Amino acid sequence: MSAAEMVVMIAAGALATQLTRWLPFLAFPTPEKTPKTVTYLGKVLPACMWGLLIVYCFRTGDPFSGWHMAPELIAAGTVVGLHVWKRNMSLSMIGGTLVYMLLIRTVFV
Repeated sequence: MSAAEMVVMIAAGALATQLTRWLPFLAFPTPEKTPKTVTYLGKVLPACMWGLLIVYCFRTGDPFSGWHMAPELIAAGTVVGLHVWKRNMSLSMIGGTLVYMLLIRTVFV
């Protein structure tokens, strides 16, 4: 990649970042009540994202081979257990990822 191409890529990234930061203020300039559509999306999108992540994580698992998705299921149980215990999304995701990586690198080789 040439220097000019790098400058263009950095500028495009900076512009995209600034656009996503300022667009909500441009779309809703007055401090009146948030539209119902935006409030609804704020309620349903987190659950949709969790569903998307679950599908993505289990998409390549084959329940009819080898360990029958044991590392994936143990890691998912770890995520649920940590979240029920501590109610901390970051801890749940990091803990589940660490358990999964340890399982596939040491136990289910």
